[in-house]
Amino acid sequence: MPEEITPFRVAIPDGDLDDLRQRLRRTRWAEPSTVADWSQGVPLDYLQALCGHWAEDYDWRARERRLNAFAQFRTPIDGLGIHFLHVRSPEPDALPLILTHGWPGSIVEFMEVIGPLSDPAAHGGDRRDAFHVVAPSLPGYGWSDKPSTPGWGIERIAAAWAALMARLGYERYGAQGGDWGSAITGALGRLDPDHIAGVHVNMVVAQPPPDQRDFDEEEREALGAMTHYMASESGYSKQQGTRPQTLGYGLCDSPAGQCAWILEKFWAWADCGGDPVAAFGADRLLDNIMLYWLPATPASSGRLYWENAQRTGSWGDPVRVPAGASLFPKEIMRAPRHWAERTYTDLRSWSVLDRGGHFAAFEQPELFVGEVRDFFRLVR
Repeated sequence: MPEEITPFRVAIPDGDLDDLRQRLRRTRWAEPSTVADWSQGVPLDYLQALCGHWAEDYDWRARERRLNAFAQFRTPIDGLGIHFLHVRSPEPDALPLILTHGWPGSIVEFMEVIGPLSDPAAHGGDRRDAFHVVAPSLPGYGWSDKPSTPGWGIERIAAAWAALMARLGYERYGAQGGDWGSAITGALGRLDPDHIAGVHVNMVVAQPPPDQRDFDEEEREALGAMTHYMASESGYSKQQGTRPQTLGYGLCDSPAGQCAWILEKFWAWADCGGDPVAAFGADRLLDNIMLYWLPATPASSGRLYWENAQRTGSWGDPVRVPAGASLFPKEIMRAPRHWAERTYTDLRSWSVLDRGGHFAAFEQPELFVGEVRDFFRLVR
């Protein structure tokens, strides 16, 4: 193992967990909204129930042990310590694969898929589909370092991922991502094409040609989804893209506030029937929220939106390596294939699923694994 790669284990002090419980019990709650649904945000009783479970019943130590069952490491890249999971397959000819999460996700999203991806034979699959799985925490997220200077945007993160895969000794590898992970995976395909076998995304951001005036039904639905997102779902992005520091103070101080800020997105973007706790379980949702609360990353994670607002490039810049895309029905944006082909110029796989949403690996791990396997069979 290279000297600069050091093993890492999560070990949260008892005092931090005691402080969390005390803060939750002392929460000063806002009054209920004036409507009976989620249209003004997370309902008071719903949030109180989840935070009550968090304070009294949630067992972080059990979740910590589960997380530490995966091999974890940290390594300095471009002046920043990067935390990552690295689960090598028992299959010697496995394809290395880097998985990239987004906001408000974390490496927790991949807990259910790492085993089937790295050891398919042990999970009823074909050993020829095996991957050596690398899952980094984005800079400013989880237990990666928080940037102290500007400049850590999509392209710089992609360059760090290329350096990470090279440091691990992987000369040829695949990349997969959703949300910010989709943008970073595309940037990685542009930056490191000589080493990328292919890229797979579960969120496609694509626009129609600028001179197009007439649209078919599929295109009108895609434009409608974009319009709805910009009008009703993008407030978080505007806030984090302009004043992440101001927002970060409140979220770093209030676990109930941090919980609501993230929980609302699982309600809005996941295929959960309007009840994320019932769909995914309180503990699984809190596992992800804990990766924001414990390392105090509300400002540093939100700052990626600010960085993106400063950049001159586009998510739509051409990606010329082999690509695949999986569209889950509750995804924020659902571009038609011919729009996507303007960005992914060698699009070899295009799947439309019947269930699942923005957090594909977390919501539908079996479908996600199948989609990843299917695409990379084409490019191994």
